[in-house]
Amino acid sequence: MLRFFPEKKKYLEEEKLHEFHPELPVPEHIAIIMDGNGRWAQNRRLPRVAGHKEGMETVKKITKHASKLGVKVLTLYAFSTENWKRPTEEVDFLMQLPVDFFDKFVPELIKENVKVHVMGYKEHLPAHTQKAVERAMEQTKMNTGMILNFALNYGSRAEIVTAVQEIANEVKSNQLPVETIDEEVLANHLMTGFLPPQLRDPALVIRTSGEERISNFLLWQIAYAEFFFTRAFWPDFDEKLLEESIATYQQRDRRFGSVKEEGEK
Repeated sequence: MLRFFPEKKKYLEEEKLHEFHPELPVPEHIAIIMDGNGRWAQNRRLPRVAGHKEGMETVKKITKHASKLGVKVLTLYAFSTENWKRPTEEVDFLMQLPVDFFDKFVPELIKENVKVHVMGYKEHLPAHTQKAVERAMEQTKMNTGMILNFALNYGSRAEIVTAVQEIANEVKSNQLPVETIDEEVLANHLMTGFLPPQLRDPALVIRTSGEERISNFLLWQIAYAEFFFTRAFWPDFDEKLLEESIATYQQRDRRFGSVKEEGEK
């Protein structure tokens, strides 16, 4: 059993800004930048890979709780196109994680009626990782509850470039008139295009570990998202902090560029 570290209590005390109300709207699509696994491990004088392993346990907890709260899509930034620059040993471990994770967790996901999807450049993943990903998607394809969407070997700039290339090819082959290209056409070609239009854009983006940047994640889709940054490392992010992030979202005034009419609440 892991020892209790006082910084976790500090996170909870300092970030309890609002009270979660289950009767208020819960964001239908939440995206999370799961950051801080390595630093969590280093603070405990453990190898970085120990943080990634513990982070997978957090994924399980947060997936179940998000589903319970009524979230319809949970997108997790698991591995970016830039993460290949990390040490080979760490990358190899990260490529094995989906294999171990899905083999153990899929039965629970089926029980929870959670559907797995993985977006990203999957063709560049190692063969054993690709097989684990495809197997998990196949085994949960009939589930009708929350979609657990992993961004694996994903980068938003590359995603947008790929979408533009696809659209250009459709124009070149006379499948798509140039004058019909609009935001909807581009959104249909992004990796979130598999989702219904009303669920493609996250309403809430969470980033752990205290960093306050986007790191090439869903740049198009988060145009009007609300953000919640916490200093808690991802392995310390728990059900309570998820509720705190949603509580903060529930207090936001989302106008999407418009203004409220006089007397409107």
